[in-house]
Amino acid sequence: MLRRIGVFDSGIGGLTVLRQLRRAFPQLDMVYLGDLARVPYGGRSVETITHYAADDVRFLLRFDVDAIVVACGTVSSNAMDALRGRFALPIYGVIESAAARAAAVTRTGCVGVIGTQATVKSGAYERHIRTIDPDIRVVGQACPLFVPLVENGIAADDPVAEIITDRYLSAFDAENIDALIMGCTHYPVYRPALEKRLPGVTMIDVGEALADALRSELGPGEGDGRVEYYVTERSAAFDQVVRIMDAAVDPADIKVENNFI
Repeated sequence: MLRRIGVFDSGIGGLTVLRQLRRAFPQLDMVYLGDLARVPYGGRSVETITHYAADDVRFLLRFDVDAIVVACGTVSSNAMDALRGRFALPIYGVIESAAARAAAVTRTGCVGVIGTQATVKSGAYERHIRTIDPDIRVVGQACPLFVPLVENGIAADDPVAEIITDRYLSAFDAENIDALIMGCTHYPVYRPALEKRLPGVTMIDVGEALADALRSELGPGEGDGRVEYYVTERSAAFDQVVRIMDAAVDPADIKVENNFI
């Protein structure tokens, strides 16, 4: 029976996944780590991504967690095999569940994926979707500016965010997508802008898809429902970003811990 899970992301974006996990498992204890000192991971090599992710897992193991949730699309698409081979506890990523949801909801047989450069380059979503249905076509678009914009507190209704959203999503104008995987956990913050730019397209939140999948796989678990928050660095816009990600989280409760990197 699970009692405590660890959750990590390259930054604060993983709070969108943590929010979904808290809703699905209110009784579980959780420990969250956001690696703001090294965000973003998306432009790094696979070797560096794996090294950073292993650091994050080792930190969370200090808290006697029973399982790890990788709340990072870049790590989930590039380092899961390495992490599962290195650490002897269940490690869950965000790729498989989101791919399954996309395959289930598409009617046109064409799915869009947005993510970091490393995520899109990996082709992980396409591989998993085509394992489910080889006839589904997957169109990917890297959106490297979204993470730094979110981490600096630029909200979805900011003109800068809308201009960049329009530029990135123009890649889908000639495509017949009816589902879009928000393949980075920062991206749900920009969901209003994405929906405005692609009306009628189903937005797939990878955190929500993962929480739904784990609910049936893990059972209810037991614990006190306590959540601890850690980051490796605070930015000038830190409090604002935390409130954008999850208004229920008090930035004052988030501790800085970076002696492991």
